[in-house]
Amino acid sequence: MLSTIDCSFSVASMDLGAGSLKETDSLQTQLIQMGVIPTLVDLLGIHSHNTALTEMCLVAFGNLAELESSKEQFAATNVSEEMVKLFKKQTEHEKREIIFEVLAPLAENDAIKMQLVEAGLVECLLDVVQNTVNSEKEEDNAELKTASDLMVLLLLGDESMQKLFEGGKGSVFQRVLSWLPSNNRQLELAGALAIANFARNDGNCIHMVDNGIVQKLVDLLDRHVEDGNVTVQHAALSALRNLAIPVVNKAKMLSAGVAEEVLKFLRSEMPPVQFKLLGTLRMLIDAQAEAAEQLGKNVKLVERLVEWCEVKEHAGVMGESNRLLSALIRHSKSKDVIRTIVESGGIKHLVTMATSEHVIMQNEALVALGLIAALELQSAEHDLESAKLVEVLHRLLSEEKSAPEIKYNSMVLICAVMGSEPLHKEIQRLVFLDVVAKLRNHENKTVSQQASLTEQKLTVQS
Repeated sequence: MLSTIDCSFSVASMDLGAGSLKETDSLQTQLIQMGVIPTLVDLLGIHSHNTALTEMCLVAFGNLAELESSKEQFAATNVSEEMVKLFKKQTEHEKREIIFEVLAPLAENDAIKMQLVEAGLVECLLDVVQNTVNSEKEEDNAELKTASDLMVLLLLGDESMQKLFEGGKGSVFQRVLSWLPSNNRQLELAGALAIANFARNDGNCIHMVDNGIVQKLVDLLDRHVEDGNVTVQHAALSALRNLAIPVVNKAKMLSAGVAEEVLKFLRSEMPPVQFKLLGTLRMLIDAQAEAAEQLGKNVKLVERLVEWCEVKEHAGVMGESNRLLSALIRHSKSKDVIRTIVESGGIKHLVTMATSEHVIMQNEALVALGLIAALELQSAEHDLESAKLVEVLHRLLSEEKSAPEIKYNSMVLICAVMGSEPLHKEIQRLVFLDVVAKLRNHENKTVSQQASLTEQKLTVQS
């Protein structure tokens, strides 16, 4: 027993100064390989009444739990059960804080998340929230934050999240719902993040939308339009974006006024909010022609998208702006939407998007450009020429690495823009026939067939 206590003391007293970090990591790894973790967990279980030894074990756990290699060993013990038992006994803030500091790194492991849920940690966390929510003491506010943050972390595991959701009837889920209208910033944030985590599969999303969650999130966003609370805005928009993924939810959420609420944040200058705002709108209009047309004719929205298409320092915002611009055209198939985008200077961004390193974005751009060419070639002609569309298409067809769908849609687009005199001249100048002729023998049948059709059209109109 003495050697075990010595061992826990050596782990607990490891110097974590920057100079000795490598040596400390090495020592921790050696101790893990020696199997110290199960021994320490047993020690905690047997001597939980011994305050000094318990604290020593907790510090040792805290040092070891930071290492990824320790998580599997911890998961193979009953550490979750012992930690929850210990937590329930504590009445002092400082002692609970030490336990929280061990639980947070442990809970990053999905197996341990589930063990903690089964050991009853969530109920403990909910009690902490209930006991501290109305307090003005700094230490209570800190504990409220730690408990609600840990709750959100537990919901990041698929299995633990689903167990706590309990078909939307679980007491934990119901308590989390009550956090949204609480007017406590930390609980509003944790509540919105929890909903975003619950909304990670279609079944949960459909249940939540059918049971009125959207209005709660819209009300929450509405309270934070003016105050610029970025974390709450971002969390609520994340939840709405996830909820909008199932097809059956889109029309319901549009009817509930989600698009109008989200548009209130167009003036935000915060990239995380911009990014989620764009993603939410893009999810909402997927296969919703009427909503896509309505939003696509919104000049303020389109002008903001065009502006965000140029923010190179925020790649996520730039990418989502391009994708939404394309989606407005693809889902509305509306001449009015195309004209709005042409007048706002959006065409050049769609042409640039066709050269993206992501095939999905290239394809979305080419389909949108194909619709522009089919429906509004005359009004877009000048911008397509200025953006060097034909050169881009020549490059996409010439490059070996271009995906089959990119080659196919590029040829469809070539055929569509031949109705424009300047673009047709550019096609002739770049001798597309040679490139297209090679694609007749492409291994993909759809590509080879389109190559034959495109070659015929090029020959007839040469």
